[in-house]
Amino acid sequence: MSISLTNAARTRVQGYLELDPTALGLRFGVSRSGCSGWGYKVEVARNACEGDMVFEDAGIRIYVDAASLSQVDGTCIDFVQQGLNSQFTFDNPNVTGGCGCGSSFTTDVEKMA
Repeated sequence: MSISLTNAARTRVQGYLELDPTALGLRFGVSRSGCSGWGYKVEVARNACEGDMVFEDAGIRIYVDAASLSQVDGTCIDFVQQGLNSQFTFDNPNVTGGCGCGSSFTTDVEKMA
């Protein structure tokens, strides 16, 4: 099991964490969203929750809740800038489809459960 960050994502996350003295790391997971079923949640982790799996990448802790873990296991998080726009992107090996606008995705994980 793993979650990793590219250099660009690591730099961006580190910047957020340095601005927040209560930050423990990055919280990463999914929630039901959009027309395809799942959307990513990325935020500063300010507390650890029971059942969290904690990954570490170059000193940055990444907290993933137990319900999201099977959907995001193996994901590499990147941060890209294109012109005036910037965003986190996700290379998730579990994704089997997505909506036309790119805001949500599907996996086969639920079928395997």
